[in-house]
Amino acid sequence: MGFKVTVESGVGLFVHDIGPEDGKPILFIHGWPLNHGCFEYQYNQLPKAGYRCIGLDLRGFGQSDKPWYGYTYDQLADDLRVVIDTLDLNDVTLLGHSMGGAIAIRYMARHQGHRISQLALVAAAAPSFTQGPDYPFGMTKEEVDALIWQTYKDRPALLAEFADLFFEKPISPPFKQWFIGLGLAATGYSTAYTAVSLRDEALWDDLASIHVPTGIFHGEQDKVCPFEFGEILHAMIYGSTFYPYEDSGHGLFYCDQDAFNADLSTFIEQNR
Repeated sequence: MGFKVTVESGVGLFVHDIGPEDGKPILFIHGWPLNHGCFEYQYNQLPKAGYRCIGLDLRGFGQSDKPWYGYTYDQLADDLRVVIDTLDLNDVTLLGHSMGGAIAIRYMARHQGHRISQLALVAAAAPSFTQGPDYPFGMTKEEVDALIWQTYKDRPALLAEFADLFFEKPISPPFKQWFIGLGLAATGYSTAYTAVSLRDEALWDDLASIHVPTGIFHGEQDKVCPFEFGEILHAMIYGSTFYPYEDSGHGLFYCDQDAFNADLSTFIEQNR
């Protein structure tokens, strides 16, 4: 079922809640520039195994309210806290993809892992999405600036080009149109403002705050968040488990959906 949870300043966030009410909760946090619907192929299967799947549309995306403000990692992490408390979730597996992984990491640091028992980082945009001194991985800030410019000039074209980067394995033309539609459900300004956060925010200092079992799921062919991101996170998060996907890119939860769903279930069950 779907409903809204009210967070800071009356902003309503859309929540999709499917699966047994007493099932182990998995809270899905989507990446840029999508919404909770990108995890359709997890919602189709994981409830069969007894998991309660809770998909959240971040502010500005999908069916959530779209305020002009509030697109920093801190605010997005604070929004998560309100959703978790409002739904009275406990023993949560927090799963973040891409930018959602960065927000999940910020949540673990800013809210001391409140009510989280496992963390799943899927092609996470961390510890930094952009390059810096002694860190040659990811996009340059100028490349992200170009994405922001295109967001304001021709967002449908941006989304079409991003779909080509997102999936390493072939997708059908109708599937690509569906993917573009997920992005178009956001506003242009929320898409741009979160890209600013991707460009400017880093999470090096947050990683030491992660004290729950952590699974790192990353495609070796990822053209958005390079595979090195996953390797660095695995090295810096104590006791983490690494799940590499040799033939997948950024959209590994679709292109390797059967293996990913099985690995996610294994990770959760082994760390309960």
